[in-house]
Amino acid sequence: MPDVSAELDDLTRQADADLAAVNSPAALEQFRIKYLGSKGLLKAKMALIGQAPPDQKKVVGQRLNEVKQHVTAAFDAKQEALADLVGEDGVDVTEPGVRPAVGNRHILMKVVDELTDLFGRMGFSVASGPEVEDEFHNFVALNIPESHPARDPLDNFYLEKRAEGGGQKVGHASAAAGNAAPSTQHSALRLLRTQTSTVQVRVMETHKPPIRVVIPGRVYRPDTVDATHLFMFHQLEALVVDADVTMVDLKSTVMQFVKAYFGPDTKVRFRPSFFPFTEPSAEVDVWFEDKGRWVELGGCGMVHPNVLTTCGVDPEVYSGWAFGFGIERIAMRKYGITDIRSFVENDVRFLRQF
Repeated sequence: MPDVSAELDDLTRQADADLAAVNSPAALEQFRIKYLGSKGLLKAKMALIGQAPPDQKKVVGQRLNEVKQHVTAAFDAKQEALADLVGEDGVDVTEPGVRPAVGNRHILMKVVDELTDLFGRMGFSVASGPEVEDEFHNFVALNIPESHPARDPLDNFYLEKRAEGGGQKVGHASAAAGNAAPSTQHSALRLLRTQTSTVQVRVMETHKPPIRVVIPGRVYRPDTVDATHLFMFHQLEALVVDADVTMVDLKSTVMQFVKAYFGPDTKVRFRPSFFPFTEPSAEVDVWFEDKGRWVELGGCGMVHPNVLTTCGVDPEVYSGWAFGFGIERIAMRKYGITDIRSFVENDVRFLRQF
């Protein structure tokens, strides 16, 4: 009997100590299961009655009942005390709060802000223009002749104007246009702009030099979607027009931008290229460490004299340079993103990283 009493006293002290450490309804429930549950410690101690001598069974049973009543009473008191700490909505005010999920701006919009802020510190202002363009601003003013493959209906999202003024609908040029690249006489034809260079034309039409602008915006090309191409993407255009502007000014600005945005050790290269609206022209590539290869950021060059003339700028007095870089590719290089499709898949797990 002394051994049984000592065992039950130890159980009582253990229960009191465990209950004192309980500070939440969840912990209290675990205490209940441990001591008062159908497979709890008190239930297990019922075996002591069967093990006791016949003349001691009643005493052991009474003692077990006292311990159970003590633990139960202590449990009820603790439960009432915790209930006083819980508000009407069942929230334990002593528990740490749960921070609500707060949305944020899309990573591409953040990159646009970073880029315009960077170029703003370099003396550039921000310009914008319509995404639905006419042939003059998208092709003619940019020195792209009617025979140029860039005007092919398969390489553009042309808009077809309905015969009776019923608005416009998106689609490739149809039989109404003869299934051929529209000529400059088809003034009614519109298209989704293929490049932000259209805004260069609009800026030069309305502003006299000196001009120093950057132009972020969406552009549209029917490209095959893969890890580095989308049919709707974003470009950052830059245009400088002033007296005595040279290719050196272009290259030094691009290098300054790349080093400032990606880091001073970033590898960058210029490759000779051709664009109808710049002469000479170049492609700018940046080394992607994760891909182990060069990735094109975009094209650049000196503004073609024909473009200046078309926009009312005298090429004998002024010269200019321009570049157009893919914002998605800039973001991919800056933040180590391997697939351009991640920007438009709306996977919250991806978007929450930025």
